[in-house]
Amino acid sequence: MYSKDEIVKSVPQKGFFGHPKGLLTLFFTEFWERFSYYGMRAILILYMYYELHEGGLGLDRGTANSIMALYGSLIYMSGIIGGWFADRIWGTRKTVFYGGILIMIGHIALAFPGGLTALLISMAFIIIGTGLLKSNVSTIVGDMYAEGDNRRDSGFSIFYMGINMGAFISPLIIGFVGERYNFHLGFGIAAVGMLIGLIVFYVTQKKFLGLAGLEVPNPLKGEEKKKTIRNVVIGIVAVLIIGVILYTTGNLTMAIFSLIITTLGVLIPTIFFIVMYRSPKTTKDEKSRVLAYIPLFIAAVMFWAIQEQGATILATYADTRTDLTIGSFEIPVSWFQSLNPLFIIIFAPVFAWLWLKLGSRQPSTPKKFAISLFFAGASFLVMMIPATMSGGTELVSPWWLVLSFFLVVVGELLLSPVGLSATTKLAPAAFAAQTMSLWFLTSAAAQAINAQLVRIYEAVTEITYFGTLGGISIVLGIILVVLTPIISRAMRGVN
Repeated sequence: MYSKDEIVKSVPQKGFFGHPKGLLTLFFTEFWERFSYYGMRAILILYMYYELHEGGLGLDRGTANSIMALYGSLIYMSGIIGGWFADRIWGTRKTVFYGGILIMIGHIALAFPGGLTALLISMAFIIIGTGLLKSNVSTIVGDMYAEGDNRRDSGFSIFYMGINMGAFISPLIIGFVGERYNFHLGFGIAAVGMLIGLIVFYVTQKKFLGLAGLEVPNPLKGEEKKKTIRNVVIGIVAVLIIGVILYTTGNLTMAIFSLIITTLGVLIPTIFFIVMYRSPKTTKDEKSRVLAYIPLFIAAVMFWAIQEQGATILATYADTRTDLTIGSFEIPVSWFQSLNPLFIIIFAPVFAWLWLKLGSRQPSTPKKFAISLFFAGASFLVMMIPATMSGGTELVSPWWLVLSFFLVVVGELLLSPVGLSATTKLAPAAFAAQTMSLWFLTSAAAQAINAQLVRIYEAVTEITYFGTLGGISIVLGIILVVLTPIISRAMRGVN
């Protein structure tokens, strides 16, 4: 077992903008991983519902949007698996590397024409690979800093910028190539991006990361290994049996599968809350904080349900309802996916400065969540305006989408970093890591619910769809404002 001091001393502490050299390794690993993922995602929805003669799969738009939502949900759920492998088998560093390999294989599967089968194989690899990589690479960042090192927050900010830079650039490159030339070529570029990230990680890890991420915190012992293997085999067999039964009875449909994932998206976090609250390891004050976390969790699910539709409903809207022509140039549909990371890169430093400026006068955590819901709701409500002006048929200005993306990003900057911070503060000591997994399940639950919501988009008017979801978000924000005094008291001293 390595001590925290031993790990920190093994990492060169200067060399990347005054930060440990290992931050360079992780910055570019995550940059290229996000480049590959967001580039692929920017064209995936188009690939699924474009007709065969256009290079797509020819799925109907409702099914394509539902698959995208399920995909996102399963990616966030798989983070639980990644955390377990890092804690019990490989350690975070090996888990990150193996995850990157699986992601690259997934992109390669899409780089060759293989129809729906290749798509499903690709998704399986990327879901598992992202689960192994995503949360664990952040853990290694934290391992490189000593307790109390005042560079830690700045280091995570630099790391976060790497994520958003990769997410910003990739739709501009992969999206353009995929739409203008060939979807499979675009997916191939995503695979190359992940390969570059793996090379950077492999070549620099030993020199720059030292001991960070090498240790397996809670390795499986002999008897535990046998029990784990047995449980995994039983689980796989059970899933296969259920699959065979559903297939032979004609019930293995997208509707049934999406309903199962939606149920899991709601059920898993519910079980988390019950286990944490009822555990004898959770103190009285911690039980109160768990209860205070529930309305924040629900608010976050509502927020992400709207935010994540930027890659589904709004992507479809950009393709089918937006005038993309500027002079002789036609804006690629996928370029709109660069708006979210672009606005984050621009405004994240502004919010960081604002909270420092306000100090103790800044809104409480529940109020920040409520305000974020107001912005999320507004991002959908404004989309009612072009729907009304165009009668739901004529093409509308792309500036409406720009405004919608901007409003939801303001909400994201009020909720996402604040939610991460609140999660670490409200988590029971015995469930610190699991509670962080619970925060990521807000996105999983949101997209699991979206798998049902996005189907409604094709069945109702735009005014009804955007107005209803935007209105629900606003109402939920108002309820949260009303409940803020109660939630704040239940947080027991956590601001």
